Amino acid sequence: MSVILVFLLVIAGIAGWWLSHQRLMSKPWLEQGSVAAYPGTESGMMPTAKIGLGIFLAVVGCLFALFASAYFMRMEMSDWQAMPVPRVLWFNTGVLVLSSVALHVAVVAVRRDQIDTTRFALVTGGLTALAFLAGQLMAWRELYASGYLLETNPANSFFYLLTAMHGLHIIGGLIALGRTTAKAWVGVRRDQLRLSVELCAMYWHFLLFIWLAIFVLLAGWAADFIDICRQLLT
Repeated sequence: MSVILVFLLVIAGIAGWWLSHQRLMSKPWLEQGSVAAYPGTESGMMPTAKIGLGIFLAVVGCLFALFASAYFMRMEMSDWQAMPVPRVLWFNTGVLVLSSVALHVAVVAVRRDQIDTTRFALVTGGLTALAFLAGQLMAWRELYASGYLLETNPANSFFYLLTAMHGLHIIGGLIALGRTTAKAWVGVRRDQLRLSVELCAMYWHFLLFIWLAIFVLLAGWAADFIDICRQLLT
């Protein structure tokens, strides 16, 4: 329950930050002039695609929060044997950070109509994401060779489950990223390309956040963090 509560607090903080940028305290009925003179007062400020993606990411986040909660409850049983964290996961984390940074660069570039930089950033984001997946497979192979099989211990099962679920979401993101990259090379309307790039970046930043949470969980640091949160809440 503590994990879910912490996750909900994080989501609430993000939602509060987003709402604070939507001019909720403005009074458009008192403003004079054309609608264009007051950015953010026109209808349809947030694209439907972004709203839909936000809802999807919230559901995915809740799913991973439930997995994390089950992880904490299961690790308290006597048959739990923590497994070592492969060193390659550190490299994978750095690669995924670079992938997220590349997508952010793509967003900045597409907003400035810098199509060459946008293409380069999208390709870089895709290649680094593929490198991340390759690194995850290397981690699986290393653990399997060391005898940490899926059915050997519950800790092993959770490791493979969490990393596999995250990897599947990365693969899904790569499909969308591939379509966006194709749009950048073929040439589409600027507003369509900009929306596609922003959606990919939004998804990629979320996957980075989820992976960092998983990495902290698997490394054993989350238990200390949860104890601190419990002390603050009591």
